[in-house]
Amino acid sequence: MRKELPEIVRADEWAPLVIRTDYTDDDVWREVVAALERAVEGEREWEAAVHLVEDRRWDGVTGDEALAAAARDEELSVVFLADEVTMRSPLRPLLALDLGADDDEDLDPAYYEELIDSPPPREVRVAPDAVHMVHANLQLANVDFPEFVEDAAADPDGVVRDVTAASASPGPVPRPGP
Repeated sequence: MRKELPEIVRADEWAPLVIRTDYTDDDVWREVVAALERAVEGEREWEAAVHLVEDRRWDGVTGDEALAAAARDEELSVVFLADEVTMRSPLRPLLALDLGADDDEDLDPAYYEELIDSPPPREVRVAPDAVHMVHANLQLANVDFPEFVEDAAADPDGVVRDVTAASASPGPVPRPGP
């Protein structure tokens, strides 16, 4: 790791962790934060809590560095980065990084050769309005990370979107079925 990153201490495991790693545009960052914190409209409104890390020591941090730092939190399944792509793209997609991707390090090669030789993808772009849906489903183990990668591959912009955001209710939002 190129620099020592501060420890991340989250108070709520149900709040997605979003780390700002690009400091080129404060107005865009405020736009992303507003989208993340916006209450979801539906039958009732609920506060969309997010754990934001805005500390210039994270400026320019790579995905691998962020994963290594975030992996200290054993309850965390995914971390979202507001990186250069987030700041430059009109969609403002955050980079979601799967912390469970390294769970196969201790697999017996005799039985899991195929999985070891072609590991599942560990990153995908997520629209701000889909961050809560992705995080909640991964926390609950309702959906595996590769399923979100498939969703993004089917999107013309390569981004996971929350098609249920307009009809969401309080609590984790299940992913729509096939």
